[in-house]
Amino acid sequence: MKNLVIVESPTKAKTIAKFLNKDFKITSSYGHLRDLPVKSLGIDIEHDFKPKYVVAKDKKAIVDELKKLAKKADTIYFATDEDREGEAISWHLVYLLGNGKAKINYQRIAFHEITKNAVLDAIKHPRMIDENLVDAQQARRVLDRLVGYKLSPFLWKKVARGLSAGRVQSVAVRLIIEREREIQKFQSQEYWGLDAILGANNKDFIASLNKFGGEKLEKLVIKNKQEMDNILKNLDTAKYVVDKITKKQISKKSPAPFMTSTLQQDAHNKLGFSSRQTMYIAQNLYEGVKIGEEQIGLITYMRTDSLNLSETFLANARDFISQKFGHEYLPEKPVQYKTKAKTAQEAHEAIRPTDASQNPEEIEKYLDDKQYKLYKLIWQRAISCQMKPAILDSTIVDIRARDAVFRSTGSIIKFDGFLKIYHGNTKENILPDMKEKEELQLKKLDPKQHFTEPPARYNDASLIKKMEELGIGRPSTYAPTISTIQARNYIKREAGRFAPQEIAFMVSDLLSEHFPKIVDYQFTANMENNLDEIANGGKKWIPVIEEFYESFNKNLTKKYMEIKKEDITNDETDEKCEKCGASMTIKTGRFGKFLACSKFPACKNTKPLTNKGPANGNKNANDNQVKTESIVTDLKCEKCGASMLIRQGRFGQFYACSAFPKCKNTKALDQDTGVLCPQCNKGKIVIKKTKSKKTFYACDQYPQCRFALWSRPTGKKCEKCGSPIINAGKNEEKCSNKDCGQTNQ
Repeated sequence: MKNLVIVESPTKAKTIAKFLNKDFKITSSYGHLRDLPVKSLGIDIEHDFKPKYVVAKDKKAIVDELKKLAKKADTIYFATDEDREGEAISWHLVYLLGNGKAKINYQRIAFHEITKNAVLDAIKHPRMIDENLVDAQQARRVLDRLVGYKLSPFLWKKVARGLSAGRVQSVAVRLIIEREREIQKFQSQEYWGLDAILGANNKDFIASLNKFGGEKLEKLVIKNKQEMDNILKNLDTAKYVVDKITKKQISKKSPAPFMTSTLQQDAHNKLGFSSRQTMYIAQNLYEGVKIGEEQIGLITYMRTDSLNLSETFLANARDFISQKFGHEYLPEKPVQYKTKAKTAQEAHEAIRPTDASQNPEEIEKYLDDKQYKLYKLIWQRAISCQMKPAILDSTIVDIRARDAVFRSTGSIIKFDGFLKIYHGNTKENILPDMKEKEELQLKKLDPKQHFTEPPARYNDASLIKKMEELGIGRPSTYAPTISTIQARNYIKREAGRFAPQEIAFMVSDLLSEHFPKIVDYQFTANMENNLDEIANGGKKWIPVIEEFYESFNKNLTKKYMEIKKEDITNDETDEKCEKCGASMTIKTGRFGKFLACSKFPACKNTKPLTNKGPANGNKNANDNQVKTESIVTDLKCEKCGASMLIRQGRFGQFYACSAFPKCKNTKALDQDTGVLCPQCNKGKIVIKKTKSKKTFYACDQYPQCRFALWSRPTGKKCEKCGSPIINAGKNEEKCSNKDCGQTNQ
């Protein structure tokens, strides 16, 4: 063996092995081999914050095997990913294989795509380890460890065991909390809109009220039915005449190719993928998928905030577009996209297919459903960004009726351009032929009552977008941050959005009051910029850590002295402990509030906050998984016929048989969609499952109301036939009545 190539993933190793001859041995490190210890801080604060790295027990055999292989090799190539994490893995490998002396004959190679040309070119152009990238990764690791290992124990002692704080995760929780408080404070306001269904040249179309009495509708808010009735009275017997027709041509450009944040947002909005799911699938596509007899990397590296595209890909894409769609779809020059200068540090290219001609439909049979959908999304976005803009003919028609002006907007796609393969929300709306001063036929006036809605809770896409706007986190941190705050029970997913739990409010408020820098948006963004500067060689990492830690540790020491746990988590009540007669206090644990005896630990009685009787079994007050009061339901157990109860578990409510422990039957509680039943107008639509586990949506008043749908209702009704509107996926809604077929994007 002349050459040893080490990558971080066995799948990546398998793909690369296809490109190199027998002079190369390709193996994997299976990720990081050396890291900070799990059970201790692992940082020598007194000596320039020197990290104390250790090899995990389950990695020692891998290290021994790599050392044996390294001794047999003339040259060792480190081919880990070209970002901070990848550079750090290679740096640790140099240390381990050189027994701490770093005296081995190595070459560092990196590539953005796992293709034969990219790998062979990288071997021809090796480099040394980039110490600046390593320092930036090390600085981030040390910072996160200092915050996590210093602040989390503080929360354990002052609030509840099992809590955690983090430099980025705590800021993300604060964002979710602030949005929830906006929702809680929101007061819905009534307002009205008015549509006119008009006819011209044997075709009906809709025009919406745009002005009344000279005022635009944005300024003139129609607040109630009385105001609407006054407008309708004004329009009684009015003539509807075309006042003005404005025609213009609109050029619509393709969006830029994907970077990590935009890929996660689009995959969530169009495919329903979580950020973690998106990155997992993208990793598979990047490292290699078996296409026929070959293992092929289908996309470039997926952790990037760059919008650059290589000259090779641009030429490849232009050839494909010209041959597939014709020269009229090809711009004169390749389209270049500018990357944000401050943040583009992680890689040199946007996320794109490795081969522009690798049409998704041609390889669909080799991919699973989710791989195919994500690859298709990436392929369409990358190819379409090198196509000509779409050209639309837009027509705006203003129609006057006494004091009112109605407006209707139509558009025709004159040239589809990039829309040929990447379909957004652009949709044709063809209006009938009309002329100015022409009188139109009024078919119907359709007044609509509306209520203002609170801002929506964050989901994967909107939270990542907000974090990106504020400069919080980087491509490699978005998905892990969301996963962490879910795992710590700070948030739960409800109907695809993040609902903060009770403990999240307490922790976020505590950090905001006593550790404001940790959850400050600007401070966190500035720290990310510092890490970027370290990666570029503009700053040294130790002074950056020093400056942060000095004030952080001083404040932490002070807060340990000032803050008492009972001031945060205990509230006195008038209720008496039925076991010892002492007063009961409201305590807060990791999973919410509960009642506990004030004489703890002498008396360990606890019970749910809403229960007036003794708790089901005595639990230690430090054990926060307290049982809540069961609710008797009319539902019968299908196994023994006893009543089913609604119980509270660690992961939410569920049905359980009241005959427990004789009968241990349980089943999931129907999830409320928040949509009123359109048939009985009394019940709520809930998510149910058939015996074959197929999901459907039904009224919770069954059997009195038997309304049910296979698709999720939106709460809206079809303007055409009055049937419920359902979610058709990919940002599309449609009428549930198949005979109607009305769709809406």
